[in-house]
Amino acid sequence: MFESLSHAALQEYWWLIIAVLGGLLMMLTFVQGGQTLIYTLGKDERGRTLVVNALGRKWELTFTTLVTFGGALFAAFPLFYATSFGGAYWAWIAILLCFVVQAVAYEFRRKAGNTFGPKTYEVFLYINGSLGVILLGVAVGTLFTGAPFTVDDRHLSHWAGPARGLEAAAVPFNVLLGLTWLALARLLAALYFLRAVADDDVNARAARQVRLNAVIFLPLFAVVAVLLFTMDAAGYDPQTGAVVMLPHKHLDNLLALPLRALIPLALGVAGVVFGIARGWRGGRARGAFWAAAGGTALVGIALFGLTALNDTAMYPSTADLQSSLTLRNASASHYTLTVMSYVSLTVPFVLAYIAYAWRQMSRTPLSSEEIERDSASY
Repeated sequence: MFESLSHAALQEYWWLIIAVLGGLLMMLTFVQGGQTLIYTLGKDERGRTLVVNALGRKWELTFTTLVTFGGALFAAFPLFYATSFGGAYWAWIAILLCFVVQAVAYEFRRKAGNTFGPKTYEVFLYINGSLGVILLGVAVGTLFTGAPFTVDDRHLSHWAGPARGLEAAAVPFNVLLGLTWLALARLLAALYFLRAVADDDVNARAARQVRLNAVIFLPLFAVVAVLLFTMDAAGYDPQTGAVVMLPHKHLDNLLALPLRALIPLALGVAGVVFGIARGWRGGRARGAFWAAAGGTALVGIALFGLTALNDTAMYPSTADLQSSLTLRNASASHYTLTVMSYVSLTVPFVLAYIAYAWRQMSRTPLSSEEIERDSASY
């Protein structure tokens, strides 16, 4: 089946998988957003423990999706992986450290004999939730704004400059994207708490956070969209491979890719707005979280589609435009992509298992009484 597809078709198929993983990662960072609300929603130790445990049921999913996302990039687009993860290593080390301290925090926050006390690990969770999400946004922003690298005739990449990825934090669009992602993660978290926690005080504060973060997120998202669709972007000639800067390239991509960008983006924005409207007044806000979470995933899929499809350079080079990476020059071989495509057929079963496990863990809202009965609580 897959062996009959052309190399170009397999490349686009695998970028679609990466776009789906990227969209799921954006959705699942509601866990990180919730970690920045621990002290906002929990005014005492009981409240904070309730918030942490509501997130603790799901925190592994974000980390696993991030690792899977990186693994898919490594296998399907090794030159991209080598250039970004190998060249911008200070940025990626900072991101990974933010996620390592998250794992440590959940493991040791209430561990018997904890020398540092719960507050130390709650600070770790806040660092992961704030700095970790912003850095992820900055890293994704480089798919649009580019990075300083070159690729030689032997397909070896070389990073230009000593900052090793940290220079991306000096690009306003990248930082703005990171802050927008953080506001969205906090919004999703507030909606999640409305349905996942059985506590009137936490729910009342979560409803206020829905309104506050919606007011912050929506203008930020509008500014990011305007900047994205008006900026010049790198496109390439599919025949010669020559890369040129084109005006409003991402807007052209949006209009040229209705099924892979325009419709997912429109449905995604509608889902997020519907979730905000449902959760604005608080209460159980039935369906609010899933509408906004599903919408977030669709927006992520659309954004990743804009970066690489329709003859667009998925990783532009600011040091040498002709070194920019595309689906054509950065992918694995036809044989490798074919074999991996058969493996990808197991993904729906994995997603079905995750959905089943999620439902089992979240069948009823979490209460303080349940935490007290659980000897393995966080």
